[in-house]
Amino acid sequence: MTGTERILVLWDIDRTLLYVGDIDRQVYRETFAEIIGRPAERLPARGTGVTMPLAIRSLLLDNGVPESDVPHVVPRMVDLLPHRLAAHSTDLREQGILMPGAIAALKAVHAQLDFVPTVVTGNLKSNALLKLEAFNLHGFLDTEIGGYSSDDDHRPALVAVAQRRAQAKYGTAFTRSNTVIIGDSLEDVRTGLEGGAPVIGVPSGKISADELASAGADVVLESLEGVPRLLDAITAVTLERA
Repeated sequence: MTGTERILVLWDIDRTLLYVGDIDRQVYRETFAEIIGRPAERLPARGTGVTMPLAIRSLLLDNGVPESDVPHVVPRMVDLLPHRLAAHSTDLREQGILMPGAIAALKAVHAQLDFVPTVVTGNLKSNALLKLEAFNLHGFLDTEIGGYSSDDDHRPALVAVAQRRAQAKYGTAFTRSNTVIIGDSLEDVRTGLEGGAPVIGVPSGKISADELASAGADVVLESLEGVPRLLDAITAVTLERA
């Protein structure tokens, strides 16, 4: 590659790079109780990769909030969630865990001069930054150009959001041929298929390697621990699309 042939590397966060256990669900509990005035009996499923605004919508409907009220309540919860997560910053550091190989993989991708690493995530931007900073991962990612659910609750649309931001900053047109997603969930695969990027699946979450492959992941790695394999996969899937 020459210096102008850049590859946009879009990392998922939860269960791909790190895992925060029950903290997200606790934040949903606290936010729901504060705004609705009663406890939530049913919480969003773990590990789905769905965007936070859509998870909030399901949370409200599953707990008996009238559908006519949902459009007004969702923005209030979206505004409050980052404040509630920030109050758990110590818990993130103490209870959260890094996924196997995450640090080495991030360092290796960041070190490649032609790779532009950022995130595409179902997290709101504020929540994503809180999680990354709790594990000191933000230095390996250009979080300015990421795609977040605070940009759009339709996750596949976030690929184009990140591509536009990256083009504006780096002067390179990013398309399907020079963009790749790395993630663990079926939503990550769907985001690539519908949003326009090949997908490297990592079965570090709730979805198996076979399920990721069947869903359409271009490559499935056992984990992030094999850095040379990861770098080769990023190059291979983008060259195939070129």
